[in-house]
Amino acid sequence: MNEINVKIKLVRQCSSVPEYATAGSAAVDLRSAADSAITIEPHGRAVIPSGIAISPETSGVVAIIAARSGLSTKHGITLANGIGVIDSDYRGEISVSLINRSDVPYTIVPGDRIAQLMFVPVLHALFTQVPELDDTERGTGGFGSTGRN
Repeated sequence: MNEINVKIKLVRQCSSVPEYATAGSAAVDLRSAADSAITIEPHGRAVIPSGIAISPETSGVVAIIAARSGLSTKHGITLANGIGVIDSDYRGEISVSLINRSDVPYTIVPGDRIAQLMFVPVLHALFTQVPELDDTERGTGGFGSTGRN
């Protein structure tokens, strides 16, 4: 298992250091560090503070915020932006933008698990402009071009 050292600063009264739930967990749970409960109305959005700021030991990683499958599947609560990207040089508080895709209000209370945070290696592309790209079997086919299943 690869590991990375990450400095963490607790920036709110009720924040806590995230932990991996199991030895095989790929991500840690982020928890709400809001001062009080936040209700997300049906089809509404809210930005929830996590109460933490981080500093990875290398610029060769990105911290990715992903939705929690239980919140999404059971309650329709997911990330408003699909995925969160926390660049290695960002030092502010990590906040999570959530959207309620259901038809009923959902309340987040301080300490609730609201998202997952994982660290992923980053590759910077060196772009070379060319007049044509190499041919492949797929070619320019996209959006379902390889079949329904």
